Amino acid sequence: MSAAIDAIRSGRVVAILRRIPDPERVVRALQEGGIAIVEITLDSDAALETIARLRDDPQLVVLAGTVRTGQEAEAAAERGAQACVGPALVPEVIDACRTLGLPAIPGALTPTEVETARRLGAPMVKLFPAARLGPAYVRDLLGPFRDVPLLVTGGIDAANAVAFLRAGAGAVGVGSALVAADDVAAAARNLIGSARDA
Repeated sequence: MSAAIDAIRSGRVVAILRRIPDPERVVRALQEGGIAIVEITLDSDAALETIARLRDDPQLVVLAGTVRTGQEAEAAAERGAQACVGPALVPEVIDACRTLGLPAIPGALTPTEVETARRLGAPMVKLFPAARLGPAYVRDLLGPFRDVPLLVTGGIDAANAVAFLRAGAGAVGVGSALVAADDVAAAARNLIGSARDA
């Protein structure tokens, strides 16, 4: 398993920055609050440049998000992304990441998609969108898929993150509920504290 996947599983919280103004300021606040794993979605302005700048900080794990094509995976790898996270299961992206030596975390929702992702070599699967299905769905999926680490995203916030982690999620991905908070550092601190208790 890669260092990035190990970091996600031990850190338990990934901060997702999608079209956030001044992402580097937000990342500094996240770090102040104890979160050191960030996903920069490729549909953000200057996403690749942001990834490259953030990779200058050895304390950060920087993921490329919303990776939907092999070409996007290649561009993210060139800028130093440590893993590619996708909203859907796209074999082309998984193949490109394998060639690049980069972990792919494809999106999946159904048992068939989770199984397919694992068979294609994904070391972790992003369960998306998760909040509408609830923690019980994670628990049910992990009955037959106990060996599949799940990064649970989509509508995750401080109110439900712990329930998903207790249901067996390997980690949670939190977007606007965290990075658009009035006090990002305090929100991060609160979320990390809750995750450690899960």
